[in-house]
Amino acid sequence: MPAISTNDLRNGITLNLDNALFTVVEFQHVKPGKGGAFVRTKLRNLRTGNVLERTFNAGVKVEQAILDRRDMQFLYKDGDDYIFMDTETYDQLPIKPVALGDAADYLVENAVAQIATYQGDIVTVEIPASVELTIAQTEPGVQGDRVSGARKPATLETGKVVQVPLFVNIGDRVKVDTRTGDYITRV
Repeated sequence: MPAISTNDLRNGITLNLDNALFTVVEFQHVKPGKGGAFVRTKLRNLRTGNVLERTFNAGVKVEQAILDRRDMQFLYKDGDDYIFMDTETYDQLPIKPVALGDAADYLVENAVAQIATYQGDIVTVEIPASVELTIAQTEPGVQGDRVSGARKPATLETGKVVQVPLFVNIGDRVKVDTRTGDYITRV
């Protein structure tokens, strides 16, 4: 593992601290009037998503984790596993739903995701910030029911339920924010 100095920390760098992987969200190099310099950081745990603040003395060595990031295409669901194909080598890789997290709610066949692995273990699955999906089931909009901002539940083709405006019907394609699960617009 390459060790880097805390003076070299940058946003987005992945660190291996206390047998857990953290990515640097924010850092600040502080040189007080007296005493030694230090680096104040905000770190996000890649497994749990929790953010913690940690302070390091300047110049201390920390272990950098090198993640292997690959673009992979979702092919199909086999039982509980999601089968992905590496877009360069065409190797197929089964991935458990636990490793996918919330990304599983937005995956349709042929969707591309970036999968980061560390020492053979899947660390994160990154999908686009928004996806276009088809409405599989929803209540029909009632003529004359035009309350501004009113919402109704709709089930997407992936099984995820989102709140959509009253004018959205079955078969409509909608854009959904994958970070929050919110309806963006009809396409």
